[in-house]
Amino acid sequence: MTTLPPFAARLDAVTVRYGRARAVTTRLGVPGLDARTQAVDALDDATLTIRPGAITGVLGRNGAGKTTMLQLLAGYARPTSGSVVVGPDGQEENPWENPWITSATQLVRESGDLMNDERVKVSLCHVADLRPDWDADLAGRLLDLFEIDTRRKPQALSRGKRSALGATIGLASRAPLTIFDEVYLGMDAPTRYAFYDAILADYAEHPRTILLSSHLVEEVERLFEDVVVLHRGRVLLAEPADTMRERGHSLTGPAPAVERLAAGHRVLHRQQLGGTAQVTLEGPPDVAAARAEGVDVGAVPLQDLFVHLTANDHAAPKGAAR
Repeated sequence: MTTLPPFAARLDAVTVRYGRARAVTTRLGVPGLDARTQAVDALDDATLTIRPGAITGVLGRNGAGKTTMLQLLAGYARPTSGSVVVGPDGQEENPWENPWITSATQLVRESGDLMNDERVKVSLCHVADLRPDWDADLAGRLLDLFEIDTRRKPQALSRGKRSALGATIGLASRAPLTIFDEVYLGMDAPTRYAFYDAILADYAEHPRTILLSSHLVEEVERLFEDVVVLHRGRVLLAEPADTMRERGHSLTGPAPAVERLAAGHRVLHRQQLGGTAQVTLEGPPDVAAARAEGVDVGAVPLQDLFVHLTANDHAAPKGAAR
């Protein structure tokens, strides 16, 4: 068993472009031959640093570039431009076709990337051979917890069981960089919460770098130490989770007073019912002034803040991690 420390990771000015721009003009006046296609940037000049030894939440709307970024870190793809490095802090290397890095990096997608024509126990043996830190005892306990029959083939399992199997592989790999890309899909609520508890329990005993991509922000935010938010292929922010939580505050009270207090602040969301208004602000309001005006100041749940920050009319310029 290896004793590699948790991995750090860094993206510097990374762009990933799919497709090739081209145009076909009408020939001989025949209709229907005009065709124009445009290259699509899954990531656009993305720069961020993943802190080693932390659980980082990777958030973004559909098509934001989350999966592309995670595949780059796992060495599954190369950027069109820019650089990607992964490894122990201060010893990061390009993960592409790098056996030393990829053997210590575990990317788990919903499918689990298993051999569908073999029984689950055969796939687990294959994974164990590839992962130097594989813990068979932990795998056995999780398989029992999730009630997975290893004598069956993956295609014979329900979607929820396949997801739970992927979660088992990710945790039992004990890889210095472990990535879960929406692995919860298909799991019912009790299984999801058992998965979250298993992450925290094993992370406490065996610290490593864990990236967790999820749309269920309200459920998983308690796990996050750091947060990366992607929006339209750009890094909207990358910072400690507590710092992100402190970004949002709500003001609720008489509409004129709320509007006066909101002046000079970036308003992420606004709603009004009769004479009562509520706004979500980025940045701290003047609490003393709010109290004097009879306005309540409240915290904003991380999920609501994420939704407001990634609204098309509020998305801020890209940011970079520490």
